[in-house]
Amino acid sequence: MNKEKLISEIVLNEIADDYENIDQIIFPSVQKECARLGIQAERSDIVKALADLVEHGLAHAYRLSCREPAKQLEGMPSVDIVEEDFTTYFYITRKGKDQLTGEHQR
Repeated sequence: MNKEKLISEIVLNEIADDYENIDQIIFPSVQKECARLGIQAERSDIVKALADLVEHGLAHAYRLSCREPAKQLEGMPSVDIVEEDFTTYFYITRKGKDQLTGEHQR
């Protein structure tokens, strides 16, 4: 499996059980797992993986706030800069869960 595909699968798994922010949870967790596998993962690799997951309907981006209801965003938001306020989150879709569990192959 190539590096890009592996990172994508690790990212998808990371957002499978909760809304997750790139800088708060996804990047550190994916980087740790990739290091365990002997692969170097940069933040840009995670952003690309998320963009691909969103584009293929396997994940959605959300704006979360403690003051307002969650809002699903259209497409992939700009997340090129590290967030300090942690408002952009990602969560797996049903299609993404099916892929993760292998149900899409049935």
